[in-house]
Amino acid sequence: MIRISLSPLSDMYADTKNTEMKNHRYDLLIVGAGFAGLYMLYRARKLGLSARVLEAGLDVGGTWYWNRYPGARCDVPSMEYSYSFSEALQQEWRWTEAMAAQPEILDYARHVADRFDLRKDIQFSTRVKAAQFDEEASTWQVITEAEEAFLGRFCVMATGCLSVPNMPELAGQEDFQGAVYHTGAWPHEGVDFSGLNVGILGTGSSGIQSIPEIAKQANSLTVLQRTPNYTMPAHNGPLSEAFQAEAKKNYAEIREHQRASQIGIIGYGFGFGGAKAMTPSQQIVETTAEERERLVEQEGFSAIRRFADVATDSDANELACEMYRIQVARVVHDGETAEALMPRGYPMGCKRPVIDTDYYETFNRPNVRLVDLRKGGIRQMTASGVSTEQGDFAFDAFVFATGFDAMTGALERIDIRGRQGRSLVDHWHAGPRTYLGLAMRGFPNLFTITGPGSPSVLSNMLVSIEQHVDWIGDCIRWMDGAGHREIEATEAAEAQWVEHVNEVAEGTPYTAASCNSWYLGANIPGKPRIFMPYVGGVGRYRETCDHVVEQGYAGFHLRTGP
Repeated sequence: MIRISLSPLSDMYADTKNTEMKNHRYDLLIVGAGFAGLYMLYRARKLGLSARVLEAGLDVGGTWYWNRYPGARCDVPSMEYSYSFSEALQQEWRWTEAMAAQPEILDYARHVADRFDLRKDIQFSTRVKAAQFDEEASTWQVITEAEEAFLGRFCVMATGCLSVPNMPELAGQEDFQGAVYHTGAWPHEGVDFSGLNVGILGTGSSGIQSIPEIAKQANSLTVLQRTPNYTMPAHNGPLSEAFQAEAKKNYAEIREHQRASQIGIIGYGFGFGGAKAMTPSQQIVETTAEERERLVEQEGFSAIRRFADVATDSDANELACEMYRIQVARVVHDGETAEALMPRGYPMGCKRPVIDTDYYETFNRPNVRLVDLRKGGIRQMTASGVSTEQGDFAFDAFVFATGFDAMTGALERIDIRGRQGRSLVDHWHAGPRTYLGLAMRGFPNLFTITGPGSPSVLSNMLVSIEQHVDWIGDCIRWMDGAGHREIEATEAAEAQWVEHVNEVAEGTPYTAASCNSWYLGANIPGKPRIFMPYVGGVGRYRETCDHVVEQGYAGFHLRTGP
């Protein structure tokens, strides 16, 4: 991974500090105007804090602003993938689908920004490149790419977990004469693939969602697959007025259950146009091969959801994988293609769960072909397409569906420096180290929303975002009331939390030796192989955070001053 080392801010921006700073001083600086940044701004206002949001894009929405690729959709039921902080907002917004598509989610974010008049405190087209803590003043200095400087008592990084596209470096890439796209930075005006021969690299979430849609348009679509993935049909559909009314009537109970659950999702609405509800209650190791095949014939991929031991027992997991492969063979007509699409060699559940609409069915289309790169990889890109060890392929357009530098990418691309000018990149040289995914030793008054070491990407992000924002807001209010100037994670607390995160993940499919997922940073060359999220669950994590507060912010060092 390429890292850019910046000069100390005290040298770079000496003139700026003496001039523009007077007009750029706030209680709270927030980087990012996605769902995390919007709610953090809302809470800051309620606390009577002056706040400024710095956003690189032209509008709010974060992930849903940038990711506009065909088929982009949330994998959380719409009624649950929403804010809970405003009862009026909950009651007035109407979702049209059980699993909302990107345009509708972006509309929701824009509605929130407008409803609560948040835009006046957001500065768009503003990319942050550096942040440095002034120890003498207990203040964060934030610098933008436009050389604009801001001061804040507190700084909150709401930069998102999946916000830095991973663009592989292929030999000859600059020679390709066709159009090149990345699913994580899709043109806002859209792309018309009609009549074009298109290639796409990657079969993760964005690839699996976009392939069926691109195939409907393109003259031909060639899917370059490095590793076949596990995916489940979304069974998406419209939400009726009657169902939404019932859900809204019970929102208080729904939210309570979300906050106490494992992943912040209770499945409310399943069976009403959403994925089929099924609480794992059986042991797959107690079934026969005949029983498993019968279940596959009756329920397809969804049959796997019946079994509770798939996530905890390696033998059970492999039996589930075999059920999965049976269904792939049933759906995909060409035997060689079906075999290439069957995941093997790593456990189900070690990578991000993916939902799809007609993904496998798409490979039955006459204009779609699969190139299994395990049989011979990419040599280079050429002026006309891609050269592989299996032959050359000509394209008019090429799509990289190669994911993100997840969890840490956005934070490490900002030159963040804490005490004594120590950089976050150096602090994380062996992998991310945080206390609760909220704070780091050596970086006072700096908070990360859904950072490494929290449930984050293993949860309903809206639930985890609200919990983190509320915790940060309550912390600042308490500090101001108690006369505390700084809060900083202790070295011992950070080390203990990192150890705990690793211990909880040990023995799960996520950390299997055969698993190479972006949860581990395995998709980024040179990135330390560390499991980054907290697998202990949303409810358990919330209890831990609450206990820290009850113990007088145990694990934090507090400094008092003027």
